Amino acid sequence: MKKFDYIVKVSEGLHARPAGLLVKCAKDCSSDIKILNAGKSADAKRLFSVMSLGVKQNDKITLTAEGNNEDNDLEKLKLFCEKNI
Repeated sequence: MKKFDYIVKVSEGLHARPAGLLVKCAKDCSSDIKILNAGKSADAKRLFSVMSLGVKQNDKITLTAEGNNEDNDLEKLKLFCEKNI
């Protein structure tokens, strides 16, 4: 399993639009992708699961990838986060 931490920069946090984009990116990954925030975990491939975390601006999230392609998948998610959230 690989992981990385990211501080959310968008003022709205992970509301519907950026959460939906994150889910779309995660669904393109072959690995199992999880997002962790404040001791809670969610399947990053499920919109309602991601939104239930209530991620706000300046929250530190951790994204994990577990699977055969975890290095590439995590790199894809890092790029996504830097551009979108």
